[in-house]
Amino acid sequence: MGQVIVHATMTVDGFIADIGGEVDWMFGRPSAPEDDAVVANVIERIGAVVGGANKTQTIDDGEIPYGGMLNVPVYLMTHSPHDPIERDGITYTFIVDDIAEAVELAKLAAGEKWVSLLGGSISRQCLQLDLVDEIHLDVAPVLLGEGIPLFAGLEKRVELERLETSAFASETHLRYRVVHPT
Repeated sequence: MGQVIVHATMTVDGFIADIGGEVDWMFGRPSAPEDDAVVANVIERIGAVVGGANKTQTIDDGEIPYGGMLNVPVYLMTHSPHDPIERDGITYTFIVDDIAEAVELAKLAAGEKWVSLLGGSISRQCLQLDLVDEIHLDVAPVLLGEGIPLFAGLEKRVELERLETSAFASETHLRYRVVHPT
């Protein structure tokens, strides 16, 4: 089975969105083909996504994982049951309160490909449960000062082994293996 990864673009001060949830700071920066190649390499290896459902359990345009660049199953965490939604050839399955189940279903769907975890809360919950194999961060050269953090609130220490580091025109790309306790 494939790996479970946290894949996120974040600011140097650790935020994945501004205080209102907007991510416009991610766009409009100069980039190099090498930046695009790093992200494309990750995207082509993703076979399923686990994220959080919005309060209305709908799939709005701005909430489509990876801006619609992926055509893979998406598992959304929620607190109340909801039938799956099909949109643009992608099936969104809602999982009630059991993140381990969501990850297991996503791994089965992904096969040998990766399961990408989206969002700070989802990532922290999976790290807490030792469900994460790797962390892939694309760090944008901006400080927001406040916003939605990726790792703040994680309630345990997680050791990482650096696998890869690269920096080009627009971002620094970091890849770590999660060192699981023995």
